[in-house]
Amino acid sequence: RKQATEYSTSSSDEEFESKPSLTHKAKRALRKRRKLEKETKQLIKQEELKRLHKAQAVQRQLEELEERQRALEIFGVELERELRGEADSGTKDENQMLHEWFELVMEKNKLMRYESELLIIAQELELEDHQSRLEQKLREKMAIDGKSKGTVCSSPQGQTVP
Repeated sequence: RKQATEYSTSSSDEEFESKPSLTHKAKRALRKRRKLEKETKQLIKQEELKRLHKAQAVQRQLEELEERQRALEIFGVELERELRGEADSGTKDENQMLHEWFELVMEKNKLMRYESELLIIAQELELEDHQSRLEQKLREKMAIDGKSKGTVCSSPQGQTVP
């Protein structure tokens, strides 16, 4: 009987000693998870700032493009009047005016293609931002689900039961 009693006390001592080590392991895992979450948040913030800067640059380029298109439009109206003979063309001959007209049309088409490219880039940035927000929501939901499962269904040994 003494041996049985000693044996049972030693096993209870082992359980008691293993609990602090599990707690220490759990604390270490928690610290590691928090550190990882912090690093992830920093990366997300950096990516968000990159997208913001890129979106601002695209917006500035679109504004500059709009100004250039307006200037071309004004120049085109004047050139068209000269071609029709409604305005004084001065020393310009018709061939020179037609050449300017075609250059103007080519420049306007080039600006329209560039505008399309910028709009596609802006849309891409919006989609990337939307994706990032969805990923963040998913991470938050997974963290909440993981915490609720871990606290509700834990066994006395500190292991999570499915």
